Amino acid sequence: MAPGLEIGSEQKNQQIQQQEDEAPQSFTSNAYSSINRKETVAIIGSGNWGSVAAKLIASNTIKLNGFHDEVRMWVFEEILPCGNKLTHLINQKNENVKYLPNIKLGPNVVADPDLENAVKDATMLVFVTPHQFMEGICKRLNGKVRSDAKAISLIKGMEVKMEGPCMISNLITEQLGIDCSVLMGANIANEVAVEKFSEATVGYREDKRIADKWVQIFTTPYFLVSSVRDVEGVELCGTLKNVVAIAAGLVDGLDMGNNTKAAIMRIGLREMRAFSKLLFPTVHDNTFFESCGVADLITTCLGGRNRRVAEAFAKNKGKRSFDELEAELLQGQKLQGVLTAREVYEVLSHRGWQELFPLFTTVHEICIGHLQPSAIVEYSEHTPKFSLVEGSAQYY
Repeated sequence: MAPGLEIGSEQKNQQIQQQEDEAPQSFTSNAYSSINRKETVAIIGSGNWGSVAAKLIASNTIKLNGFHDEVRMWVFEEILPCGNKLTHLINQKNENVKYLPNIKLGPNVVADPDLENAVKDATMLVFVTPHQFMEGICKRLNGKVRSDAKAISLIKGMEVKMEGPCMISNLITEQLGIDCSVLMGANIANEVAVEKFSEATVGYREDKRIADKWVQIFTTPYFLVSSVRDVEGVELCGTLKNVVAIAAGLVDGLDMGNNTKAAIMRIGLREMRAFSKLLFPTVHDNTFFESCGVADLITTCLGGRNRRVAEAFAKNKGKRSFDELEAELLQGQKLQGVLTAREVYEVLSHRGWQELFPLFTTVHEICIGHLQPSAIVEYSEHTPKFSLVEGSAQYY
């Protein structure tokens, strides 16, 4: 038992299990669980943002009556240069010494290298890993999570399949059979870690009570969370802003100035909105004015890792690859914008939409070396042929 955890939790769990075994058969597991069982939170992922999420959540579960104190955080095990396992040092020092050094996570955070054990008995699952790993993680967890669990994704990105784009929240729901909300916002992890004020948006599908529960465990005096009923809108904002941040970083690397950067951000926001609404007509316009929308776009284009690596790429005139710069500058963290740009381009190419989205198309072609970084402002923003897509003119 980690220091600071509630006393007698094992006995209480046994009592709860006994009560469940003796419950009338007419009770459904979901209904009985919601009446009698405390929520147990597990975090799948332990990078920079995952560790910050653990800190936020643990600060709430330790004081809220409806939650078990302990927060398990699944850690992809690594052997550090000092010879120690990453999980061992996280539990020993109460900080993620590799991805979030010098920040205490809370005494009730327990690092676990065993994915299945980390999620065992959890009723609230927080997914925060690089999106390219999610399909494999979901396959490992299939049949291993509680049927009455609920999930939330903090992951920026999407899977592109033969039948079209698949949002990570949908992947989780389809693979695990559980409800999945999303949380996105203008919150650079290192700033939240040192408790600088910021905001975030929870996107939920139908049940406002589930959204309220997520808001409850993430909200702190320095981290303000609100909710909107628009999973796809919130998730696509968090996904697409990384592509625009690549463009903003190229502008910075070429020293083009603030006017140019502001223009790129405006065009990017317009393409984010259009792309989202073409894929999902139910996406709300107002979502783009939440923290997950314009605010996240601004902060990512000013200070995010995608902007920083793209700046270095432009300064090197494209002669050093994004993969090389990622390894050098991010110290094990993953760059999402380049991969997302490719995934977005696959959707545009398949549907013949490249001309509708000149910024998204140009970013991808620069990333793969087909265009020079300076091409980011060498195209003319022209009026798209909206007749190609019925009703799309209203989105611009």
